[in-house]
Amino acid sequence: MSNTAAAGPGLDKRKSIVLGVLGLVVIVLIFVRVIPQIGSYHDALTSLKAMTAGALVCIVASVVLYLAAYGLPFMAATAGLRYWRSQQLNQAAFAISNGVPAGGAFGLGVQYAMLSSYGIAPTASTAAITAVGVWSIFVTLGLPILGVVAIQVSGQTSTSYVWPGVLGLLVLAVAVVGFALVVRSESAARHIGSAGDRIIAPLAGRFAKARKVDLVPAALTFRSDIAGLVTRRWAVITWSQLSVSVTQFLIFYVALRGVEGWESAGTPLLVAFGSFAVAQIGLMVPITPGGLGTVDATMIALLTTLGVDSGAATAADLVWRAASFVPQIIIGVIALITWSHKGAEALAEREAARRQRTGDGPT
Repeated sequence: MSNTAAAGPGLDKRKSIVLGVLGLVVIVLIFVRVIPQIGSYHDALTSLKAMTAGALVCIVASVVLYLAAYGLPFMAATAGLRYWRSQQLNQAAFAISNGVPAGGAFGLGVQYAMLSSYGIAPTASTAAITAVGVWSIFVTLGLPILGVVAIQVSGQTSTSYVWPGVLGLLVLAVAVVGFALVVRSESAARHIGSAGDRIIAPLAGRFAKARKVDLVPAALTFRSDIAGLVTRRWAVITWSQLSVSVTQFLIFYVALRGVEGWESAGTPLLVAFGSFAVAQIGLMVPITPGGLGTVDATMIALLTTLGVDSGAATAADLVWRAASFVPQIIIGVIALITWSHKGAEALAEREAARRQRTGDGPT
């Protein structure tokens, strides 16, 4: 296998087990102890049983749209990458990141390997993976801001949702400004890296790994990898990431209206979107995969605070979580299995061709 395919951090098995157990404990506590205090599983089951066939069809249709949108980000960030390969790549990465304890590092390595097997150059692969990851964070931080605005426009007066929006706004502002400066100027990238080194310097005496960290070369490398791509493709990358979030919200809204009954007035669109968007701040808590539990508890609490029936809120969240999570895990596993055989052959062929060109012997 080529060096490119092998790139990416390895898994620390002990750390993975610890984090996996911790994440599982947090998930169980949230769904067993926290959610029953703000929602009602019994009422949720009653609401689910009352859903019509038409509501189920709408949910299935929204899931199909969401899954289709999930194939867009890597195609937007990688020149020459076809849609189905982009779909295969992103779904496989989702399955690994959300199905394996501390799977983010392993998923990153698989992304590099898959892009290499598709014939994408190492520098382009790094830029694409970085851009997709950065834009995903930007959208996650931006949604709570939009959520606060939506709730305010809806006429609701509760202030329980304000702080996540304020936090998202502050972090997003710092992240966007820092990102823009790094991309725009090598000098700015060097200064930001130096500032980061000064910030983490107090940790050097406490953690051995902190002594080895030097953010200046990291910032310069980051800039060289991503600057050109962002300049050319920022709009389409932004659109592709937003389409994923919008279609995921569509699943939630259709589920909520389905359990409430389409014949009733139901929850206003702005209230539903505001609750969904503000709750996405839970994705920034890296204890559980995909914000499992943290996002759910926050969203149910916000909905009930804003006047939604607790049973309907809980039922809608459970349907949204199952509909947007389970199919992706299944599709991601299928995508990974489908790629693994052909991908290994493609990587072997590319490595053999490289050796023939360079005259290297087998490694």
